[in-house]
Amino acid sequence: MRLLITGAAGQLGTDVRLAAEAAGDDVLAVARGDLDVTDRGAVLGTITSWRPDAVVNAAAWTAVDACETDPDRAFAANALAVRWVAEACDRVGAHLVHVSTDYVFDGSLDRPYHEWDAPAPASVYGASKRAGELEALALGTGAAVVRTSWVCGEHGSNMVRTIIRVADGGDDTPGRMAFVDDQRGHPTFTADLAPLLRRLVVDRRSGVVHATNQGAVSWFEFAQAVVAGIGRPPEIVRPITTAELDPPRPAPRPANSVLDNRVLRSAGIPLLRDFRQPLAELIAALR
Repeated sequence: MRLLITGAAGQLGTDVRLAAEAAGDDVLAVARGDLDVTDRGAVLGTITSWRPDAVVNAAAWTAVDACETDPDRAFAANALAVRWVAEACDRVGAHLVHVSTDYVFDGSLDRPYHEWDAPAPASVYGASKRAGELEALALGTGAAVVRTSWVCGEHGSNMVRTIIRVADGGDDTPGRMAFVDDQRGHPTFTADLAPLLRRLVVDRRSGVVHATNQGAVSWFEFAQAVVAGIGRPPEIVRPITTAELDPPRPAPRPANSVLDNRVLRSAGIPLLRDFRQPLAELIAALR
């Protein structure tokens, strides 16, 4: 299979490349320095000249708070760029798998969100990613939109790295690290997600799919799990509310980011593992 990966320098793009190469695919992995996905001419030129069988679009501007103050850039990177990728895929008959986010929901639901729940983004980032979903589904030939959440991997900056750095940077005083306990989600690990994305490519799956590791936790509970995983006492982490964050975050976060992987389950595709297993593997790789 000829597979083109955008956003290939990111933690997810890197693991998608590794999974595809391990499977014997012919891979063209492009980072922003190789291809600016907001440049229609460059996107059309790259995809129509290389003519991939499929494209995994992992390129995005994921700086949630920065998006809140620069909506034009957010929509250019997360929505209009997807139009260009989808248009190019349509021209060459390439299957598009586009990566999206839990932020397309406002987090007010009292149960996990499934694929048929109506999106209602509360932030500019979420609105721009929802617009990107619509672009992929409107023009991409049988495109799949894969929503995921709380992404962590070996090859980039993420919350696991941050928690380890902060935990290792001080003593074991109880409560010296604070994490919110009123935002819940599924931590998702790129080492597990990347092979699943490739399977969706090979199967040419279409429509919206939720793909996360299993096990819903708050950020406080997740931080405790990371701290315990590196052999430090979890009591050094204390819970706070989102309202207690200082300084407050410019962009609202969904209180409930738990995604029900209903499509995968109903289609008989094995769900990703409980997050605690890949978390232990990631900690071992980072230590």
